[in-house]
Amino acid sequence: MELSLLSALNAERAARRAAVLVTDIGTGAQRLVKAAELQQDPLAELIDRQLRTGKSGSVEVDGKAYFLTVQAPPPRLIVTGAVHISQAMAPMAKLLDLDVTVIDPRTAFATPERFPEVTLLPEWPDEVLKRQPLDAYTAFVALTHDPKIDDPGLVAALNSDCFYIGALGSRKTHGRRLERLAAAGFDEVQTARIHAPIGLDIGAVSPAEIALAILGEIVSTLRGPRRKPATEPA
Repeated sequence: MELSLLSALNAERAARRAAVLVTDIGTGAQRLVKAAELQQDPLAELIDRQLRTGKSGSVEVDGKAYFLTVQAPPPRLIVTGAVHISQAMAPMAKLLDLDVTVIDPRTAFATPERFPEVTLLPEWPDEVLKRQPLDAYTAFVALTHDPKIDDPGLVAALNSDCFYIGALGSRKTHGRRLERLAAAGFDEVQTARIHAPIGLDIGAVSPAEIALAILGEIVSTLRGPRRKPATEPA
């Protein structure tokens, strides 16, 4: 690999930005495709599909073989609310290789006993997210029902390019949330990024079931549809 390509690849890694090294297997020629420049590449569709899997692999186009070396940051899950749902979600998320951080200034809830082996920050979300900005490989989930805690996190998420934003609450609760966000300057296109009601519609009732529904929606958003709809031929 040329030194300039290696340097560029390391810069993308340090900035938590995805990139793919495209190698022409026949000639050995290489080029680096940054996520921000993906749509300009002739192999854009194939590279995007490979990025969604998070794995490297070979592809063939017009009789030419390429190897796509994927460099994708480890996905993160940022949660506001040290509640029962996040208690159930944290160990499940770790099994999915999600780096989990739970933020809640309420120290009665945000305790190591309730959240063992999890990055737990008993602070206000706006303070935390100034130090740790959200990025394209971060999912943000608001679970407290308290606007003083959830709204600053949602504002930070909407101002970022994080791949998933979800918020717990009924349609009525979400309607009031949208009014507050509109007053803060966000339009309908921006707030449409918020998944609410949160999670896949699996009829979830218990905290663990709701956590499962949320994580399923996060994985679906990150990886994209993996199966054809039932109406399509196999």
